[in-house]
Amino acid sequence: MLDLTYETPKPKVIAGAKHDWELVIGMEVHAQISSKAKLFSGASTTFGAEPNSNVAFVDAAMPGMLPVINEYCVEQAVRTGLGLKAAINLNSAFDRKNYFYPDLPQGYQISQLYHPIVGEGEVLVEMGNGVARLVRIERIHMEQDAGKSIHDMDPNMSFVDLNRTGVALMEIVSRPDIRGPEEAAAYLTKLRQILRYLGTCNGDMQSGAMRADVNVSICLPGQYEKYQETQDFDHLGTRCEIKNMNSMRFIQQAIEVEARRQIAIVEGGGTVDQETRLYDPDKGETRSMRSKEEAHDYRYFPDPDLLPLEIEQAWVDDIAAGLPELPDAKKARFMGDFGLTDYDASVLTAEVDTAAYFEEVAAGRDGKQAANWVINELFGRLKKDDRDITDSPVAPAQLGGIIDLIGKGDISGKIAKDLFEIVYTEGGDPAEVVEARGMKQVTDTGAIEAAVDEIIAANPAQVEKARENPKLAGWFVGQVMKATGGKANPKAVNELVAKKLNP
Repeated sequence: MLDLTYETPKPKVIAGAKHDWELVIGMEVHAQISSKAKLFSGASTTFGAEPNSNVAFVDAAMPGMLPVINEYCVEQAVRTGLGLKAAINLNSAFDRKNYFYPDLPQGYQISQLYHPIVGEGEVLVEMGNGVARLVRIERIHMEQDAGKSIHDMDPNMSFVDLNRTGVALMEIVSRPDIRGPEEAAAYLTKLRQILRYLGTCNGDMQSGAMRADVNVSICLPGQYEKYQETQDFDHLGTRCEIKNMNSMRFIQQAIEVEARRQIAIVEGGGTVDQETRLYDPDKGETRSMRSKEEAHDYRYFPDPDLLPLEIEQAWVDDIAAGLPELPDAKKARFMGDFGLTDYDASVLTAEVDTAAYFEEVAAGRDGKQAANWVINELFGRLKKDDRDITDSPVAPAQLGGIIDLIGKGDISGKIAKDLFEIVYTEGGDPAEVVEARGMKQVTDTGAIEAAVDEIIAANPAQVEKARENPKLAGWFVGQVMKATGGKANPKAVNELVAKKLNP
């Protein structure tokens, strides 16, 4: 394991008309727990099903129906907490959060306000170039999702789809440690990466499996440090929550827009109201949704239908023992074992499938060479075809075979790229393709020397120029490679050309 140290990034500063202002950001991320069944019923969580087809009686709040906790969802929440280096609370409890939505049949949401299942943790958010922000996690609690109201199917009516009602969510609440729009996007990216490695959330933001509420406030330089010392929020400006963000790009835009709105209000002598706002990307503005509710507005009380949740330390230990290698540890190992740069290791560990593919290619081979082929050749080709690593037509064994042929001297780097294209489009064993198509590199120095002699004899004027300017020798190398169909060993060609031009 490499001992990596990071410099803390400087906060984002926005110049107002009167002062410079710093941003303070906290995030509440709703992550759908990867589970085939809902939190309190056996109904399916399959995305894209026919409206109202994944609804159990308890989800629809039919009279007399009682919730039954899904143990696997609890396990997934614990696994997430352990992956975020968080404290696991062996005793937690469920509360009813009362509010009215047409797509909330019960008239309340079962959540965990006072006794969450996961306590304080942390996420290391790398910003590149040895800079990283440590974002503290305040808590993770489980709760059930609401349904979906549909307003665009009829000009006079709204429809309700209860398929998402009761789907298990983890609300991952950060401290206000994020100091800029780029950091906010990087934090969400890192959190998503960790959850995908753990297998506790698929991180699909387009389907609603992960979405974020972003709390934004402003403060004068130095005030945040006072807050850190005292934990007194009076040192920070009033925060506004931007609701239901599901795009990294829009999150950054919304933070910038909201911060500038607050600066204009404060410098104009006004007061920022604590409220929930929505971001309109078309207009480039946030607009008020409702005043920010406090806990008492929801009339929280312990859910009488659910006993307190008690779990055993031995069970938590078993889950911890089964955790996979997580991104930070894998990146450090790739840098140490394979000699990769920070950048290459970050790219190759961004997704768990990518990391697994690379490891298979690199097994027993030069790690840097394997990384170059995966990142430059394979990723470039996949991007061109709008495919990802799970849909790659080139298997790790095939790419490894191409690298082996280079190492044995059977093919040159140029031939290898042609071979890669053949394997990508047509498939096949690389070694067999080389034999069948006569792509093997010419290593017979006699044949290469004959080609060199022929090119030199046919170009006496160019020979004189090359002898005056040795850099022009590359022209002869290119001509020999062309004459041999690119099959001549480049090293042998270079050596022979130099020898012939300078006898």
